[in-house]
Amino acid sequence: MSELELTDQDIEAVLISPRPLPVTVSGLYEWRRTLRLPLPAVPVPGPLPISVRPFIREELRLDVDGRYPQMAASGAIFASLTTKVSWIANLTASGANSWKGDIWYKDGDSASFPFTTVEVQVISSSSSQRSAAVTFSGGGAASRVHTHRFKSPYFHPVELEFDSAQGTPAVTSVQTHAHANRPATLPNEALSIEMVYRRTGFDVKKSGGDGAVPLSLAGANARWSDMEMHDAMQSYWSRFANKSQWSMWVFFASLHEQGTSLGGVMFDDIGPNHRQGTSIFNDAFIANAPAGDVSPAAWVQRMRFWTACHEMGHAFNLAHSWQKALATSWIPLANEPEARSFMNYPYNVAGGQTAFFADFEFRFTDSELLFMRHAPERFVQMGNADWFDHHAFQQAEVSPEPPFKLELRVNRPNAVFEFLEPAVLELKLTNISSQPQLVHENALSAVDQMTVILKKPRKPARQFVPFAQYCLLPAVRALMPGESLYDSLFVSAGRNGWDLAEPGYYTVQVALHLADQDIVSLPLTLRVAPPRQYDEEFLAQDFFSDDVGRILTFDGSRFLSGGNDTLREVADRLSDRRVAIHARVALGNPLARDYKLLDLGAGSRDLTSAYAVGGKIAVAKANEDEAHKDLRSALIEKKDVGVESLGHIDYKYYVDRFSDWLAERGSTQEAVQAQEDLYQVLAARKVLDRVLQQVKERRESYQLKS
Repeated sequence: MSELELTDQDIEAVLISPRPLPVTVSGLYEWRRTLRLPLPAVPVPGPLPISVRPFIREELRLDVDGRYPQMAASGAIFASLTTKVSWIANLTASGANSWKGDIWYKDGDSASFPFTTVEVQVISSSSSQRSAAVTFSGGGAASRVHTHRFKSPYFHPVELEFDSAQGTPAVTSVQTHAHANRPATLPNEALSIEMVYRRTGFDVKKSGGDGAVPLSLAGANARWSDMEMHDAMQSYWSRFANKSQWSMWVFFASLHEQGTSLGGVMFDDIGPNHRQGTSIFNDAFIANAPAGDVSPAAWVQRMRFWTACHEMGHAFNLAHSWQKALATSWIPLANEPEARSFMNYPYNVAGGQTAFFADFEFRFTDSELLFMRHAPERFVQMGNADWFDHHAFQQAEVSPEPPFKLELRVNRPNAVFEFLEPAVLELKLTNISSQPQLVHENALSAVDQMTVILKKPRKPARQFVPFAQYCLLPAVRALMPGESLYDSLFVSAGRNGWDLAEPGYYTVQVALHLADQDIVSLPLTLRVAPPRQYDEEFLAQDFFSDDVGRILTFDGSRFLSGGNDTLREVADRLSDRRVAIHARVALGNPLARDYKLLDLGAGSRDLTSAYAVGGKIAVAKANEDEAHKDLRSALIEKKDVGVESLGHIDYKYYVDRFSDWLAERGSTQEAVQAQEDLYQVLAARKVLDRVLQQVKERRESYQLKS
């Protein structure tokens, strides 16, 4: 045999006479071609040429019957270990057990896949023998026919685990008829989260036994800070094998330190392989049934169940129902503000939560199902912002006479940031109409309700994707004419890495998605200055890391020791640079109080629950002297630089927190002086009178206690 010879029983598919199939045929099918290579008499030195591919594999996802059929087909073609083409087609029935449609979406090396039409004919009713003859045609290429073998009734696998803090129940199921406010056609069943996602199209398995994470030595404070929750999730997921996999952790706790307004939080990518997890806070607003509700216990159970499924939907990269159009254009999605979906807020629809649950069938919408089932796998798992390049916000729903104005600004004379200095921007939303306007009080705090785009000249635009998304209780307030809301926006680091790192100019623009319109800011041009000394260039190699980005985002960590070491070196060696202020705040915050950590001990590294390996919540004791040194240096000794670099909003927040901490420990005079310094520095920068009044009241409260 002088050359390679291909053998494949499926190259010429045999089509048998179709007959009605008594079972559903939707699911995952696979075709493989194996190359049989002649064994050379003499060993060939070095690797085989790259053109010699060990196998070619194709996947087909057929979605024509069963639960919520989308009348679609999609597939992926693997021409090597690294080359891949994905396609999606809408289907219509073309005969018994056969469907045909146009291929409307391609991703990857589409030049090698010119076809425009696909036809699928399912053969055999036995699941062990079932196959699908797939014919690709059009596009000026000869038709191609392969027979795909049935592999699974599901489109993707996913691995779930539900753990909970001691004393907090994991709400993983709901009785659909427990509450009388429901659709008349809703089946009466005990519905679990696993069932929800199996019906969505996922082969759900458990990574280990669910269990309670003991709160031993945690004290009476059952509230979780962002950094504690982040570290607990990092601790858990960091023990998984270093390979790509669909896996998610759902953790039920009592309350976030933010209080009852936060019902859940989703961390998008924990660890280097984008493992994702969510936290549900059972005792938040989702535990408060409406006054007069006939079945308050059933309402709370359903709301906790909805919250868990909602946050898990974010982990599959689903946007809220009202914010899809500006997410990405991988698959065209329209906003669905009235959708009865896990991804909508019950209290956002017309008629409120009563109207929502009267029609809610415990499912995702068709467009969401299409995305989760048929989008290229990497799109479901991770973010991509290149769509915004060149045309920015041209699809934004902007009113010709908007009632609001959104400003993006910096609290400094010029928008110039030192090299390594994290960029903290300020958002200002003003009612520019002549009438009071209703707006969510946390509208500028919820980054998941806005789109932030960063553009460097001659480079693709990037969408800022935060490390966490929050499910917040919408506290509605009336914004009077001329009145404004303010909040800070940290945009240096997120899931994309460090978006603002390299020296040079950047354009930043924000679209805020309100209920019926988008409010788009004017572009802000800022500049990152080049490094001034060798130490800055040297430390940048470690500073621009995922760990440091997370520590700065969540105001500190006691788990990410490598990132803390880098920040400590930055604080010591670059003490005269602004980055040292950010470093000391992030280092001092977690040292100020006892700190909860998930301790897995010497437990197994296999896929199992934290409980099964003896995991527990341990407490790292506070280091008050070190915390005082870092926070005082950053906030008091360098207040003029600190307020400019941290921004007015964050600087006041940190000083208030530091002052409260001092007062709690009996250092009342120092707390009073910290507030006095805060008043002076903010007054010099002409902040609002109401903000200065808040400072005076806090200072006076300390004096009354002394």
